[in-house]
Amino acid sequence: MKDMFHELDLLSRQLNQAHRSAVQWELNAAGLREVGHPMLLTILESGEEDAPCHAQRDLAELLHISPAAVANSLKSLEKSGYIRREPGQRDARRNRVLLTEKGTRAVAGCRASFQRVSDRMMADFSPEECQQLMKFMEKMLQNLLSSADSQIKE
Repeated sequence: MKDMFHELDLLSRQLNQAHRSAVQWELNAAGLREVGHPMLLTILESGEEDAPCHAQRDLAELLHISPAAVANSLKSLEKSGYIRREPGQRDARRNRVLLTEKGTRAVAGCRASFQRVSDRMMADFSPEECQQLMKFMEKMLQNLLSSADSQIKE
């Protein structure tokens, strides 16, 4: 059983790395090489205009990365012209992060890149197999998150 868990861990790492590489290749091919964190950019699309702005802490939790990593990514996206920041309407201490026109175009390119990678990754899977895989992955994620929560509380 120990060997099987080792193999699963190795396979999980290989899959994660292969997925990241495939997404980066697709982004490069689409002329989006400088988008450092494409998922962050796509999440920001939902923070437009009347929607509530996302706090760095909220973004970090959604992406399972540190607030510092979010801050660095936002700085890079702003420098590259994908986003702009402005004071919040209700609380000037809390910046709203808004996509620029360039950012909006990039989101469409990121989504298309994600879709091409997903289509390639899930080729030859039946809809039932996809559903089963999703349930297994959700269960693994919940196991990891619940164990992380209990470690924090200790």
